[in-house]
Amino acid sequence: MKKISIISISIIIFLTASYGFVGNYFYNYALNADKKKEFLQDNPHLERTEAVLAEVAEASELADAEFSKKHSPSRLTIVSEDDLKLNGYLFENEGTTQKWAIVVHGYNGNSTQMTRYVRNFYENGYHVLTPDLRGHGDSEGHYIGMGWDDRKDMLLWINQIIEKDPQAEILLYGISMGGATVMMTSGESLPANVKVIVEDCGYSSVVDEFTYQLDDLFGLPKFPVMNAANTITKIRAGYDLNEASAVEQVAKSNTPILFIHGDADTFVPYTMLDEVYNAANVEKEKLIIPGAGHGEAEKVDPEKYWNTIWNFVNKFM
Repeated sequence: MKKISIISISIIIFLTASYGFVGNYFYNYALNADKKKEFLQDNPHLERTEAVLAEVAEASELADAEFSKKHSPSRLTIVSEDDLKLNGYLFENEGTTQKWAIVVHGYNGNSTQMTRYVRNFYENGYHVLTPDLRGHGDSEGHYIGMGWDDRKDMLLWINQIIEKDPQAEILLYGISMGGATVMMTSGESLPANVKVIVEDCGYSSVVDEFTYQLDDLFGLPKFPVMNAANTITKIRAGYDLNEASAVEQVAKSNTPILFIHGDADTFVPYTMLDEVYNAANVEKEKLIIPGAGHGEAEKVDPEKYWNTIWNFVNKFM
């Protein structure tokens, strides 16, 4: 009997240690902001597709470079609920415009990568704030919020704009994880100043995206890997991956939303578009760009992309 007890205890210890090891491995792999995300390098799902024409890309890149030469942003800061100093960069437009856009970058990115989108909103008369999300760019933080904790930070950025301009009309725009961030923000109690949301290739939920990547990169099942990763995430980052759902948040939204996705996106699967679109019970539209991979919709057909955005946005701003 004593021998059986020792064996049982040994098995429990082994399983517990294995569970912790697996959870920590995948937490560090995907959510630890201090670890390099090597799986993004040479990832076939992030390669430029044939739909991106070289001459179109070059023209946009030249316009972005010219914009950066002419415009230097001012730095704004907020302090999050968990005492992180988060940085944002404000491109303040001339004149008396009360139109504002908050432009949110993607996973493992930062505000400097958003020039294309900053430029287009700015040139259409908007003040543009582009924050570095927690754990990214110049903002503090040792973990990636995947849009979930970031939604709380977005409320602080929104409030800061309203403090500067109580009559502000605010648009939220995000791409990839930024798209998920603005969708997750949409389900919160937003001030009436927030008029419209545009999301580009955001995922339906963190668990759905991680489950997809887990299978794609490792050929591993959701159970028990995601359970272990979630346990460690709750311990180390303080949030529950199962709660981080864009689908559930847009279902609570009162703000009009434009959903954008490329139908060749295999990093955040194109099928996730209908999940978030169908969940939304607000004024909404969706834009599908044929042949566009992840984050490529604007690059493949910038004219259609921006015309669709302005036709939708101008109904509410």
